[in-house]
Amino acid sequence: MGNFKTYIDKNKERFLNELFELLRIPSISANSENDPDIKIAANSIKKHLLKLGLNNCEICETDGHPIVYGEKIIDQNLPTILVYGHYDVQPVDPLDLWDQEPFQPYIKKTEIHPEGAIFARGACDDKGQMFMHIKALEVMMQDSGLPCNVKFMIEGEEEVGSDNLEIFVKNNKNKLSNDIILVSDTGMINKTTPSITTGLRGLSYMEVELTGANRDLHSGHYGGTVANPINILSKMIASLHDSNNKITIPGFYNKVSEASNDERKEISSIPFNLDEFKKSIGINAEHGETGYSTIERQSIRPALDVNGIWGGYTKEGSKTVLPNKANAKISMRLVPGQNWREISKLFTKHIKNITPKTVSVKVTEHHGGEPYVAPTNTVGFKAASNAYEDVFNLKPIPTKDGGSIPIIALFEKELESKSILMGFGLDSDAIHSPNEHFGVSNFLLGIETISKFYHHFTKLSKG
Repeated sequence: MGNFKTYIDKNKERFLNELFELLRIPSISANSENDPDIKIAANSIKKHLLKLGLNNCEICETDGHPIVYGEKIIDQNLPTILVYGHYDVQPVDPLDLWDQEPFQPYIKKTEIHPEGAIFARGACDDKGQMFMHIKALEVMMQDSGLPCNVKFMIEGEEEVGSDNLEIFVKNNKNKLSNDIILVSDTGMINKTTPSITTGLRGLSYMEVELTGANRDLHSGHYGGTVANPINILSKMIASLHDSNNKITIPGFYNKVSEASNDERKEISSIPFNLDEFKKSIGINAEHGETGYSTIERQSIRPALDVNGIWGGYTKEGSKTVLPNKANAKISMRLVPGQNWREISKLFTKHIKNITPKTVSVKVTEHHGGEPYVAPTNTVGFKAASNAYEDVFNLKPIPTKDGGSIPIIALFEKELESKSILMGFGLDSDAIHSPNEHFGVSNFLLGIETISKFYHHFTKLSKG
């Protein structure tokens, strides 16, 4: 294992320029108008893999967005690492809150990143972190070569549920066979404290539509005599939490695996400053389920949140209208024990039960995924721990992430292999928000750490 850092430092500007080219592609998977950009992004990644000498590089078409695949098998007797990531990104709305164009990447110094951070949609989630793996491959090949086999599977639908990746995995088990799955789509505790994510919350993403009259009505002529779908939807949403901020859907908590006292004690030892947390997002007080700390609420407890709500007249000026429809998108983050399809059914049943007869209701299930828990006694975890310690001079802390990567639990079920979640983003990186960014040093340190992981994993796998 050579001096990876020297090569990374020498090629830093080129690495960043190549990432910028990828970030300029508006590969928003939720918007059909961006379908051509999705294909451009997929082809860009394929070209990078081909340039590095990977074999069997292909764009795998699906019923949705394509999957990029490539591999380098140097010896069947060596372990195989499967790299997973995604090239699709979230929508950029609200556009007016971005300081600059979201698909025109630039570097700006910040309080947390005085060396500079890359600002662009996808900078951290997940183009920047996925691209670290491509560059790590280059670093190793320029040194002493790959120490083991590698396969890449980069998809374009993670931000909309990975439905077609699930089908692809089930139909290509031999092609995707591996000893460990390596993912960088999570984060670290802070810039100097590395961590390995050992748990992810699951997800159920739903939409509710209420319909009242057969058209929008004059609020003067009809106000007070006809049900207003927005008023009713607001009351229904408010009723989904009780005074202790527990979710009121019957049966919602029935299968939750409660954290043990030892697990809660371990979580409380993770470095976390509540004042810094509040300051970082501009709030005066935290909020959540009674009886749990903020760090517990965002990792080992389920949550229900409205992600969007609309209806009626929302443009400039006034229009005295009583709307005929009201809509809301609602996500539920799930913990071990909960099944996202069961929760979706419970949600649907409850919403229908609490809808008054004055309006009609339609509930749509968009997508979801299972929670995931990874053990800390595996070769993969040890290899990742060693790699972080090499680069950061600190042992990484196991943490549970509040976010969801829907496909991770399916990987274990279908491919019978564990995933190692080596993330390098920070909570302050504003993923899914305006002004998303990723520290330049995080990007470069991530490349180095991933390169080290390959060598540690190969060595430990040999025993």
